[in-house]
Amino acid sequence: MTSPTAPVPLKTIVIVGGGTAGWIAAAMLARFVPRTTKISLVESDAIGTVGVGEATIPQIRLLTAALGIDENAMLAATHGTFKLGIEFVDWTGRGSRYMHAFGAVGRGLGVVPFHHHWLRAQASGTAAPLGDYIASARAAADARFDRHPDLAYAYHFDATLLARWLRGLAEASGVDRIEGRIVTAQRDGETGDLTGVTLDDGRAVEGDFFLDCSGFRSLLLGEALGVAFEDWSHWLPCDRAMAVACEVTTPLLPYTRATARPVGWQWRIPLQHRTGNGLVYAAAHLSDDEAAARLLANLDGPAIGDPRPLRFATGKRATFWERNVVALGLASGFMEPLESTSIHMVQSAVARLLSLFPSAGDNAAARAAYNRQTHIEYDTVRDFLILHYHANRRPEPFWQRCRDMALPDRLAEKIAQFRAAAILTPDVADLFTEPAWLQVMIGQGINPVTWSPLAEALSPDQLAGFLADIRDRHAATARALPAHADTVARHCMAKR
Repeated sequence: MTSPTAPVPLKTIVIVGGGTAGWIAAAMLARFVPRTTKISLVESDAIGTVGVGEATIPQIRLLTAALGIDENAMLAATHGTFKLGIEFVDWTGRGSRYMHAFGAVGRGLGVVPFHHHWLRAQASGTAAPLGDYIASARAAADARFDRHPDLAYAYHFDATLLARWLRGLAEASGVDRIEGRIVTAQRDGETGDLTGVTLDDGRAVEGDFFLDCSGFRSLLLGEALGVAFEDWSHWLPCDRAMAVACEVTTPLLPYTRATARPVGWQWRIPLQHRTGNGLVYAAAHLSDDEAAARLLANLDGPAIGDPRPLRFATGKRATFWERNVVALGLASGFMEPLESTSIHMVQSAVARLLSLFPSAGDNAAARAAYNRQTHIEYDTVRDFLILHYHANRRPEPFWQRCRDMALPDRLAEKIAQFRAAAILTPDVADLFTEPAWLQVMIGQGINPVTWSPLAEALSPDQLAGFLADIRDRHAATARALPAHADTVARHCMAKR
């Protein structure tokens, strides 16, 4: 038996690009990579970032915990607020709304998931709306929040300020920031690996391993290594966004709002100092001028500045780790912010890279595992987003086309199983678990034909009591919480 040998550590890691992706990577590497490996980040102040205000999902708290971040201090520095879920408005017609709230939906009874009992009660007219059985949804509806065991939560924050905050952490931990704009990348003539990048003033930055955080341009993975981009616009048709902030309105809501419009949808993200807004749309159906006008006409308060256009392509790279380059964030792919997954995709990629961390030797096995896992993550998130577009009841041509689109096989199977018998098959690799799929399916009108026969074991009175206990507990929890604005003011108010 051959004895294992110690790996040869990397001497230098170069991160190309800053922004949220670059500085998350820098902060995480600085915390967990041995100090014998030098970490440098190259960015240019002359190049702007896409950050327009970010909403997140509860997994963001794994990142703050891993970095040892004080939650209150981070939210104060980024003008942040708390998030209990996403409210979807008008997706099944004018006046419709439902909440995709974080956390558990009701509670199972024996081996039967909660939603089978709820469906049985709904059929007899004795069930309350699904959100009444979700603690976070009840609190969100009343604009209340506090840190409570029954509440799963995430954050809203200013993405530019978050990158600045993370930069401070990373630099304090030894990351070397290099100011400059990259003009070329160099490759080894024999191996094809990257050896360094050259800046516009002629300086060379050499490295053993590179993280491409250069945004949509994908300077290293896409341009230097020629990794192709797989376009998903036939499933996710929007390719533009128009973003603008408006003044804060009251009450300060602890959730994101996504409102369907005749073409695309509009986001609303409440921060302490402003509300972030944006219209996501398809250029084939709406001009930029029309998009700006529609966005400005649908704000909750006076606009701050002019709408800013953003262009994007939805899809992923054919591979995410090629040779000695790993792409993160927009450089690796893009899925619109409908379910607030952008930052999570960065942090999960960094966590995956740390679990499969390269050495200066042969990394083929780690590279294959990383790419396989990342493809699964992208594909499963994509399917969840497509569900929102497909399961709509709006009359406009844009939305009719979305209803008629051919679905990925996995998504078509999940919808068919749920519609037939309320079956939600757990997928280990799926970011979105059964509570998320349940809320969106029910919220957008995918109604099961029947439920599990095992749910018939309860008598009608037992069923009513079971549901009432859950509903009453969550209602009492929500009533006892302070207003969301009061919690922010007490714990994490930004300095003005």
